[in-house]
Amino acid sequence: MDVARAVHTALFGIYPYLALSVLLLGSLVRYDRAGYTWQSDSSQLLRARQLRLGSNLFHSGVLIVVAGHFFGFLLPEPWIGWALSPAQHQLVAMVAGGTAGAVAILGLSILLQRRLADPRIRRNSRFWDIAVVLMLWLQLALGLLTVPVSAQHLDGRLFLTLTDYVKGIVTLQGGVADLLWATPWVFRLHILLGFTLFLVAPFTRLVHIWSGFATLAYLFRPYQIVRSRRRLLRPAYHRARRS
Repeated sequence: MDVARAVHTALFGIYPYLALSVLLLGSLVRYDRAGYTWQSDSSQLLRARQLRLGSNLFHSGVLIVVAGHFFGFLLPEPWIGWALSPAQHQLVAMVAGGTAGAVAILGLSILLQRRLADPRIRRNSRFWDIAVVLMLWLQLALGLLTVPVSAQHLDGRLFLTLTDYVKGIVTLQGGVADLLWATPWVFRLHILLGFTLFLVAPFTRLVHIWSGFATLAYLFRPYQIVRSRRRLLRPAYHRARRS
């Protein structure tokens, strides 16, 4: 095996499992040992209007992007194939993902400008606060760059190759790194940076995304019984007045 192949296999066949292992184990250890640092730091008192606009745009767009990646790459092919061919599926991913990605990067640009331009916010920002925002911005930019590249491969073969790679990583299949050998560099860099974000997440503010997923349980919570304190105290109040 030549050096280029060996490096490629290490980056796309071994590194993903290292990053995912650190994400899971590191998140558990941080939650157990440093639970008070789990939440994202807030700077809401400074430039609150800009924070709301940027945060809403970013989170709305990135949630659609994440959901699109999850359902687009991990759902079994028969579940989608009856409605969409690979080429049609790729086109939907380009349009929906490109639109959501543009909204997300616009919001993140506002948040980045706010964090760097305001001296008070910048002084209270840790190194990794700024580094993570820059990494997310670059990841979204790479995702948007994949759209015009995908437009040159509308037969759906490239999309199937990427889908097979992601499913191969999740199902622990060997040799999946070879699937990416001939793919355009922008896809490989996008994948590599994505796994790097997983790697650093437990040590940065990104770890609070687990709390976001946990809030889905709110939709399935049991009914909460609320008893009014005023209503409970009213009989005693009236008895006191009669006496």
